[in-house]
Amino acid sequence: MNYVSILKENEVIRKLSLLQLIAYFGAWFSNVAIYTMLVNFGSSALAISIVTAMHLIPAIVIAPLSGAIIDRFKIKSLMLSLLSIELIMTLLFLTIDDKNDLWLLMIFIFIRMGSASMFFSTEMSLLPKLISGKTLQKVNEIHSIIWSFTYAAGMAASGIIVNLYGIKTAIIIDAAFFICAIILFLNIEFKVEAIHTKEKILSMIKDGFIYIKNHKLVLHLIVLHASVGLTSFDTLVTLLAKNEYKYVIAVPLSIGITNAVRAAALMIGPMLISNWVNKDRLIYIFIFQGLAIIFWGMLQFNFYIALIAVFLTGFTTTTIWSYTYALIQENVESKYLGRVISYNDMIFMVSNVITTFFIGVMASLTSLSNITVIIGCAFFIVALYYKRIKEWI
Repeated sequence: MNYVSILKENEVIRKLSLLQLIAYFGAWFSNVAIYTMLVNFGSSALAISIVTAMHLIPAIVIAPLSGAIIDRFKIKSLMLSLLSIELIMTLLFLTIDDKNDLWLLMIFIFIRMGSASMFFSTEMSLLPKLISGKTLQKVNEIHSIIWSFTYAAGMAASGIIVNLYGIKTAIIIDAAFFICAIILFLNIEFKVEAIHTKEKILSMIKDGFIYIKNHKLVLHLIVLHASVGLTSFDTLVTLLAKNEYKYVIAVPLSIGITNAVRAAALMIGPMLISNWVNKDRLIYIFIFQGLAIIFWGMLQFNFYIALIAVFLTGFTTTTIWSYTYALIQENVESKYLGRVISYNDMIFMVSNVITTFFIGVMASLTSLSNITVIIGCAFFIVALYYKRIKEWI
């Protein structure tokens, strides 16, 4: 069983994967545009970290509600509504003209990312209802590879587009991709058993938390998966471009190339090591992840040399994400999947936000190189944590 055979044999998975490819590719156009906009506005490190956090906070705030909604309403109608909201918010980015509009930008980002987060959680709760076992893990990897490819291609292309044609053009292209995604989604047909319940939303939210509390393994797996949030490097990459590399290369190109190189590694890594990784070897993946990040911190003095280490930082990240996510999906009862997946994404985003604010605050206290090394060392703690819980899996 490989990625190609899965896509050939399962039409729904193939179409959902194409949907991801289109929607995610468009999304990264506006990301580079937004970060370039912040630099052009002369925003501080803290302001950049706050806007970055606004990409993450919605998943934290709405997770309990979105989980109950996913478990209660029809999946296809919900996903279509969420894509439409993302399109509208993307178009509203065109109204941002100066630093005084940053509060509006944050609101638009919050609503768009809230919708994106719920869409992602809905899809990840849908997959275990369509497939299972090793196929589920492989499809998670396909999902992550698509995310990584679009991140690489989207960031690189966007860096060029923003540099040559400007921020507004990139945002319009982003909106066009969402329109294509909506058209494609209307032509996807899948059948899942609807869960009919008269249980109140608040009661469902409470039951979801009780379920996690009573299933300690699920709780530990959620914490383990959240370690991937330590690789939330958007603020770090933007600050490196703003403070260190702007004399070497244009800011949008620096952001685009750095993220593209890392994303290429996120895509290539699982193709080479996913069949090698198992429960016993996962600990070595955590250790390698930490060492790669430390190596990047040591090479940040030179933009081009640092790209080698940037590649290594992304090489094992996808495998950690997909393997731990599959463990969660397979250890949760079907009726609780939407809620647990949403709560998992909430904790994951908390980890991203903490990392983002850590970078933003520490940037005024020490060098970006030291910050990177500290984050790398955190993965050694994650490896020890995994060693402790491995026997329960």
